Amino acid sequence: MRIGFAGLGRMGRHMAANIAAAGFELTVWNRSSDKAAQLAHEIGCAHALTPKALAEASDVVVTMLADDPSSEAVHIGPDGLFAAGGPRICIEMGTMSPDHINALIAAAPKGVRVIDAPVSGATQAAADGALLIMAGCTDEEAAPLAALFAAMGKGTICLGSPAAGSVMKLAVNSLIHGINQTLAEALTLAEAAGIDAARAFDVIENSAAAAPMLKYRRPLYLDEAAHDVTFTVALARKDMEVTAALAQHFGVAMPQGMVTLDKLKEAEAAGYAARDMASILNFMRKDTP
Repeated sequence: MRIGFAGLGRMGRHMAANIAAAGFELTVWNRSSDKAAQLAHEIGCAHALTPKALAEASDVVVTMLADDPSSEAVHIGPDGLFAAGGPRICIEMGTMSPDHINALIAAAPKGVRVIDAPVSGATQAAADGALLIMAGCTDEEAAPLAALFAAMGKGTICLGSPAAGSVMKLAVNSLIHGINQTLAEALTLAEAAGIDAARAFDVIENSAAAAPMLKYRRPLYLDEAAHDVTFTVALARKDMEVTAALAQHFGVAMPQGMVTLDKLKEAEAAGYAARDMASILNFMRKDTP
């Protein structure tokens, strides 16, 4: 099976490297061509100059892109994946809106299947091949892709229908961003009472409130400036905006989610857009006397 991979950002480059390490014939593409060429040299695979060329070289193309517009450009643009008639299967693994996934399915050339299969896990999980994959398809539809998914993830949960993976990813991310916000509030409360932040984090990490993301993101919460950005405030705000629109579509109340979105917007306006989402702790600290 010939695999194409488009989108070599913080997550994508690790995912592509794991696909190559698993023995698949791999071709990569990135909007910044030099990044694709460099990774191709590092992991010993081919690189394409356009998404169309990537599709022509692949049976299955995995895309790991930032948002709906970037995904639309890669799939439907004049040199996009669909311009080549598409590969047999396109797997969108970025965090997208369900409407976008359905639009891709509608626009796909005859014989091309689009599967939404977003992932849960940060950059280290991507590097370790330990992502959770949420697939908008049936178990039977995912079966031919099992080895590919296994190269990138620790497990795949099939949710039965197109765009269900996208919905589930937004639901998971709304919980993650809510935890991020409430952790910032909890730590600033402890600090205001004179408790050392690291000691407070020890308690939270070992309490009933602990979540896996708190453990692997601990270094960023305690010393943001000393660590690379893994997930930006701007991306978190994008996630919550898409989630809020989805909730409105279904008539679902998400009052806490709306507070989280408002705080992310405030932080972005205050210059935190490109900082890691852990910077919400520092954003909340600035409002504490």
